[in-house]
Amino acid sequence: MTRIAIFASGNGSNAENLIRNLTAAEVVLLMCNNPKAYVLKRAQQLHVPAVVFSREELNAPAMCFSEKLWRVPAPETPDQERSVMELLKAHRIDFIILAGFLWKIPVHVIRSWPGRIVNIHPALLPKYGGPGMYGERVHREVIRNKEKESGITIHVVDELYDHGRILFQATCPVDRTDTPESLAGKIHRLEQQHFPAVVDNYIKQVAV
Repeated sequence: MTRIAIFASGNGSNAENLIRNLTAAEVVLLMCNNPKAYVLKRAQQLHVPAVVFSREELNAPAMCFSEKLWRVPAPETPDQERSVMELLKAHRIDFIILAGFLWKIPVHVIRSWPGRIVNIHPALLPKYGGPGMYGERVHREVIRNKEKESGITIHVVDELYDHGRILFQATCPVDRTDTPESLAGKIHRLEQQHFPAVVDNYIKQVAV
C-alpha cells in the first residue's frame, strides 16, 4: 500500500477527510508546523502518528533523530531537534499531501519526491496564488475583485508557490451577497467532495 504523509497547519478537516476516505493509499504520518492546531487532535483520534516541527527542522536536509521520536502518537512529541526529511524517509513515505499547510516546501524535499507532492488551493489557480494567499485572504480578494466564480485547484507541487501541473479544478459561483465566510463554506464543500478521489486517481496513475 502506498504510504502517505499529510502536512497540515490548522483545523485539519481536509486531512481527516483524506485519512478516512483514501482507498489507493494509507496515511501513516501527520506533519504539523503548529503545536496548537486542531489537526493534531484529529490525528490522535484517528490513530495516526503526528509530529510537530519547526521551520529549521523542515529546511534541514538531514539530521540525526531519536528512533523513539517518530513512534510517539499525536500530539505528544518530544522537544528534540530532528530533520523532517529524515523523518519522512524513516516512515518510508511514498507521497506527500499538503492539506492546508502554510509554509513553502523546501527544494530538497520536492526533489526527493518529484511529482509525488500534491497540494490543494482554495482558488482557481493561477489566480489568487502565491505567498500570503491562503484561507480568508484568498476569499477577500476574490470578492473585492468582483469575480463571478471561485473554486479549488488540486495540483502537483513544484519549486514555485502555488504552481505545478494542475490535476483538477472545480468551481462555484460568487454571489453579490457572499462574504469571505460564506465563500469559504462553498470552497470547503468542494474540498470535501473532491480531494480524496482526485488524490486516489493520481496515485493510481503514478504509483509503482
